Amino acid sequence: MTLGTEELRIPLDPFVSDLDGESAKLRAAGPLAAVELPGGVPVWAVTHHAEAKALLTDPRLVKDINVWGAWQRGEIPPDWPLIGLANPGRSMLTADGADHRRMRTLVAQALTPRRVEEMRARITELTESLLERLPADDDGVVDLKAEFAYPLPMYVVADLMGIEESLLPRLKVLFDKFFSTLTPGEEVVATLVELSGIMAETVAAKRAEPGDDLTSALVLASEDGDRLTDEEIVSTLQLMVAAGHETTISLIVNAVVNLSTHPDQRALVLSGQADWSAVVEETLRWSTPTSHVLIRFATEDVPVGDRVIPAGDALIVSYAALGRDERAHGPTAGDFDITRETRTRHIAFGHGPHVCPGAALSRLEAGVALPALYARFPGLDLAVPPSALRNKPVVTQNDLFELPVRLGPPAV
Repeated sequence: MTLGTEELRIPLDPFVSDLDGESAKLRAAGPLAAVELPGGVPVWAVTHHAEAKALLTDPRLVKDINVWGAWQRGEIPPDWPLIGLANPGRSMLTADGADHRRMRTLVAQALTPRRVEEMRARITELTESLLERLPADDDGVVDLKAEFAYPLPMYVVADLMGIEESLLPRLKVLFDKFFSTLTPGEEVVATLVELSGIMAETVAAKRAEPGDDLTSALVLASEDGDRLTDEEIVSTLQLMVAAGHETTISLIVNAVVNLSTHPDQRALVLSGQADWSAVVEETLRWSTPTSHVLIRFATEDVPVGDRVIPAGDALIVSYAALGRDERAHGPTAGDFDITRETRTRHIAFGHGPHVCPGAALSRLEAGVALPALYARFPGLDLAVPPSALRNKPVVTQNDLFELPVRLGPPAV
């Protein structure tokens, strides 16, 4: 079966108006669903856990966009809103095999477990500072995303990568355009060019005057005399800033929504009957921050169940769908349950060679931020009905425009 039969495709809603319903439809279509990305781009989506793990380690599926038949035929326009995610430049995200291992080894020299753990004190400091400054109105209502869940990861990633804080407001605007499916065509290329320019200037500054940051470490990292090129460092920097803040924002936001809509689960963690790590892991599984990851390309026909990904076709990984796969998590996979025995079985940060290198940092940030938030405001709850929460038009991220909460009285 190919993607030529249009009526078999499931279009992904660019407005993400019902991610849960859409994900259920994808799962019901089988482990391999024919879908259509915004812009009318046909791809395949893997929607079941076991098949996703197998495909994420299958060498027949590569990250080189030049393998994509639609790209070769000129069917993907340069102003396609998702082009920055499908073709983000030369980095470990877009490399395979030995080239990927080379770049990942050099990045691993810079992003060590020790460096991540050393960020704990700074994350704690930023968390406490942001909590002190929460600007609630007379009713105790605040947009928790704008005032807490967004700035914390952005400050952390800026510190980690050595990016000037003065650039953060502009980077917010650019990354909003970068991820959105609704960015006008004439702004897509300009956004990519400006983002690349900011990253290139940062790399040049660190090459001239290295500091105690990850960008400087990437510049200096070497393996048997091999170093990352400036192009590789620029693309890697942009990748790590993009993924390093977006994923953690959504993780914190979704955890707060989950606890607010499941008061029995909130009571378990606030009473100490469950750990905050359980909240983090079940949130990653049940409402994964990354809904769909773009994009892999088949170098030859790849059978999946009773279907085949033909050579030259593209595959996305639908993490929002496979996180609730009953085959992996049992008949209650659709429930948010922080006591679930399989809560750590998810692959929300990927699997195989391209597993997210920043997973530990994201877990650390959420693991510091959430208990501190609820220790300060144990009565925190949504200030609007859950149905009033608005999803951002981003098919790759499970994210909200804002998160209005009522803080309640601070703990004594």
